[in-house]
Amino acid sequence: MKGSTATKLRFGVVGVANTLVDLVGYTALVLAGLPVFVANLLSTSAGMALSFTLNRSYTFRSDGGDVRRQLSLFVLVTAFGLWVLQPLVILATGAALDGPPDPAGVVAPKLAGLVVGFAWNYTLYSRVVFKRGDTAP
Repeated sequence: MKGSTATKLRFGVVGVANTLVDLVGYTALVLAGLPVFVANLLSTSAGMALSFTLNRSYTFRSDGGDVRRQLSLFVLVTAFGLWVLQPLVILATGAALDGPPDPAGVVAPKLAGLVVGFAWNYTLYSRVVFKRGDTAP
């Protein structure tokens, strides 16, 4: 299997794990009555905690790089995607589905945000955060 294809498949596997942590947490918190912003902040933080280690060691196999640099860039890229892009997509999609909060009405906007976030993350993780050729200081 070509390296790029294998990396994308590994990214998908890690993405499923992170997404389950995020989506289940988000849905439970919103349905429990937390505001969307707070629920998203908590659920995405839990997913991000899992994501760095899995993407660094398994997806991009970047164990030899400068971990401080990678972590800093990872947090910047991921936080922007999770806490700026994703909420904007959730709000826009949620407005289009205007109605009472039910599981489907909560999950659909979140899934739209996740799709945008996946594209953002893969592009910047592969080209900036865990790029090939990084070496430890």
